[in-house]
Amino acid sequence: MSLLLTGATVIDGVSDKGVEGQAILTENGRIVAIGRPGDLPIPADAETIDYSGKFIIPGLLNANVHLLVSALFETLVKYEGRYEELITESAQVALKSGMTTVFDTWGPRRALMAVRDRIDQGLVPGSRIRCAGNIIGFEGPFSDDFDKRIPGVGSTNFVDRVNATWVENTGRHLMWLTPEEVGKEVRTYIERGIDFVKYASNEHGGTSAGAFIEFSERTQRAIVEEAHRAGVTAQAHTGSVEGLRIAIEAGCDLVQHCNMTGPTEIPRETLELFARGNCGAVVFPLTDNGLKVLKESISDFEWTMWKASDANARNLINSGATILLANDGGILAPEVMNEPMLKGSWMGLPEDEGLGRMATGHFVWLRAMEEKGMSPMALLHAATRNIAKAYKVDDDLGTLEAGKIADMVVLDKDPLQSAKNYQSIHAVIKDGALVDLDALPEQPLLTADLPAPLEEEARHKKFLHHGERLPGCPSCLSGTH
Repeated sequence: MSLLLTGATVIDGVSDKGVEGQAILTENGRIVAIGRPGDLPIPADAETIDYSGKFIIPGLLNANVHLLVSALFETLVKYEGRYEELITESAQVALKSGMTTVFDTWGPRRALMAVRDRIDQGLVPGSRIRCAGNIIGFEGPFSDDFDKRIPGVGSTNFVDRVNATWVENTGRHLMWLTPEEVGKEVRTYIERGIDFVKYASNEHGGTSAGAFIEFSERTQRAIVEEAHRAGVTAQAHTGSVEGLRIAIEAGCDLVQHCNMTGPTEIPRETLELFARGNCGAVVFPLTDNGLKVLKESISDFEWTMWKASDANARNLINSGATILLANDGGILAPEVMNEPMLKGSWMGLPEDEGLGRMATGHFVWLRAMEEKGMSPMALLHAATRNIAKAYKVDDDLGTLEAGKIADMVVLDKDPLQSAKNYQSIHAVIKDGALVDLDALPEQPLLTADLPAPLEEEARHKKFLHHGERLPGCPSCLSGTH
């Protein structure tokens, strides 16, 4: 099938500006040519769409999402055996929001891979998924790494089954092993079909708020080397300046939420490592207004951490680091969004400032980084080609060039004039085909509205309010335990 897009200003991610009045010819899911309509070899049966006055950019990418982020007890009980449906819904929300490829960095491996393959085969619509499965070194959703309240509440059978679904052979037991033994376990996990490796340089949450180092420098190098030996990329979860430095020096291709370093700003020498190395800097920023709103609901200690993260984001821009868009994007169940503790955290910020939302968080990211001084073209690169290069998929994705996969977003407004204009999505094209945005998500589950209250709920008199009940950490919810 041939598709001809005409009349638009094409911002290809290669040139330093957009070019007006361009045409893009696609065939069999790939770009054949870009140029003036009269100069293109247009097949007689090509379907033509006139996008005069519009702006065409590469399909957006997201370097860190969690397609099943709502890994809470209530959700996992309710949807046990239906994880693939939740992941599909999330991938469809991502696609509707202009993200044609997402990289899932923590989740149930087998379910993620099953949905990944169905989307790749064209059996269901959705953002293209590439996934890591578990974070090497972390235990499952019902553990000290995430929600330690559940063992003893849920049955041992259910708790163990959920944790095993995420962890398999990649949990905390690796901390006892030699670097060589860890490498063997990582090799076994890669062979199950994951697309890239993510490991813990720092722990997740805990009493130290993520400061403890999870693996030694030797072990981190062994993990990275094992990933590269298998031909996949390696990345690290970091939470302190030393965890960040070790991960970069271990040879990671990218480092997640590298601006989250507790109350300490990233030292100049580590910023220079980013600038002169080949390690992508994944940044989690909030807008100025988002920070203002958040400050009113968090502790002084938490504020020192967010203040440092904001300074880090600005310093990374100025350092010349290769910056990648990411936001831990996911969909939380609607009942969870109403929890008091969530509302007092970065995940509970208003929709316009909610960085972690699957549908809109990437737009928040672009506005936030614009405020911090990132140039318009640098913003586009952070959301497209920088991610493709870091994940080593830039032969196919990240820019609009002949031979590459035909993933595009058509905008009503010029994104180089304002980051807000990324939200003016007119159309999304994936694999050379126009996406039916109105049909997504096909089966709303977590995106569905809460059911109407029961008759009894209207009569119920509460003795005490539930209060704060959800777990949190500096890079997830609130940082308090």
